[in-house]
Amino acid sequence: MNKKEGKYLTTGEFAKLCKVNKQTIFYYDQIGLLSPVMKNEKGYRYYSIHQIELFFVIDLLKDLGMSLNDIQQYMENKSPESFLSLMHKKKGEIVKKRQEVEMKEKMIEAKIALMEEASRLDFHQITFEQLPEATLYLSRNIQNITDEEFVEVISDFINELNISQLDSGFPIGCITNREQVIKGEFSNYSYLYIEQPNPKEGYPYFQAVKGDFLIGYHIGDEKTIKHTYKRLFSEMERLNLALGDYVFEEYIYDTVVMNHKEHFVTKIMVQVDQK
Repeated sequence: MNKKEGKYLTTGEFAKLCKVNKQTIFYYDQIGLLSPVMKNEKGYRYYSIHQIELFFVIDLLKDLGMSLNDIQQYMENKSPESFLSLMHKKKGEIVKKRQEVEMKEKMIEAKIALMEEASRLDFHQITFEQLPEATLYLSRNIQNITDEEFVEVISDFINELNISQLDSGFPIGCITNREQVIKGEFSNYSYLYIEQPNPKEGYPYFQAVKGDFLIGYHIGDEKTIKHTYKRLFSEMERLNLALGDYVFEEYIYDTVVMNHKEHFVTKIMVQVDQK
């Protein structure tokens, strides 16, 4: 046999073209995944140039997370129809993974923007600002529920965000209605929320009405937040403003970036109206 006239490749030549070591090619032959087209009387293996495409498909399937055992099963029952079905399935998996990566990229971009913005803020200052309309995805109502029920709502809400890919990278905040704030029940929240800069169709959203807000920052844990609300109320009086329908709270610095609660920072956005 003249391997050159027959256009055959030695194991070394074939492995070099496939950019792997010879041991990989030997192993594929051993398990019956990719066997040489010929073996001579001395046991030397020879491969066809046409088998390079087969190796590349095996390598592609491996990269896509398919086990060698599953690839073997396909090879034992391959056909144009089964190959087409497999390629459609793998394309669907790639599209899903790409969407997941793109979503995570947007989440990271949002977190970077929020942290960079936070580094420029004066947490001791109260500001009067006009905020644009924001689209929020809400939890179910959590007003007046028990601690056990609150944990259940948080768990369900986080699961919803993960399953429906609604985690935008923005912090999970809390909405408190006017009546609870007036009573001084600042932690008796009505809803959890997360901002949706690019809302997906088919989900119920709450449109946070654009308008005037007093914005302050509480440094420390929730046990002392009443002192920051007192400062906000004093500023409302000074500016001759009335409390609006809702107050929005969200962490700026929490356990993700700080080790101790006394260093946590909560952004408080109080909707206000002119008296």
